[in-house]
Amino acid sequence: MRLSIVLPCYNEEQNIEGTIQDLRSWEAREKLEVEIVAVDDGSTDGTWGILQRLAGRTSCIRLVRHERNLGYGSAVRAGCDAATMDFVGFMDSDGQFKAEDWSKLLPFLGEFQFVTGRRLHRADSFIRKVNAKLFGILTFLVLGVWIRDINCAMKVWRRDLWPRIRPVHATGALINAEMFYRLHRLGIPWKTVPVHHYPRLKGVQTGAHLGVIFRMFRDLLALRREGFQQ
Repeated sequence: MRLSIVLPCYNEEQNIEGTIQDLRSWEAREKLEVEIVAVDDGSTDGTWGILQRLAGRTSCIRLVRHERNLGYGSAVRAGCDAATMDFVGFMDSDGQFKAEDWSKLLPFLGEFQFVTGRRLHRADSFIRKVNAKLFGILTFLVLGVWIRDINCAMKVWRRDLWPRIRPVHATGALINAEMFYRLHRLGIPWKTVPVHHYPRLKGVQTGAHLGVIFRMFRDLLALRREGFQQ
């Protein structure tokens, strides 16, 4: 299997090297051909320097850089656009997912074009769990799509599917919802697979910042307007 894994990064200098090492160890064990596409989304810490050092050691790491922070969705989208392998997936760079769980998702790609993880036990604060539930309900009410653990950051699909599900509106946290919305409208089923989730040990989460939440509502309204126009 030829697989591209996209890693969106924003100020992950404490986590990104460990995440890439984890992916490369898993790749060697599974004997797969894996391309790591790391996207530095305007980091203000040492993330970009670490990525350059790691990419200089191996040709399997490709780098994309945003000069300023454009948002999680923009980083994922840029990485997927740059991916070159037959299958494309993405995961977070903060150490809350482990590469070994890719081995649970990949076998279903023979039957399904799109496979998504679902966190068995979400290792987040109570308020983040509540926010996630509310976001799922809001997505269902506005877009008519219900997905358990919609924002689980382990997803993989056939690369030739990407032009059809590529998000147009989502620049931030809504990217997962927009992908599922497009799959739903196309009538393409997906497979959900349980994966593990681990506490963030280093760095700072940005998902609950007001700017991220505002961007999500803006993107959600834009996507809903698109639905009305079609």
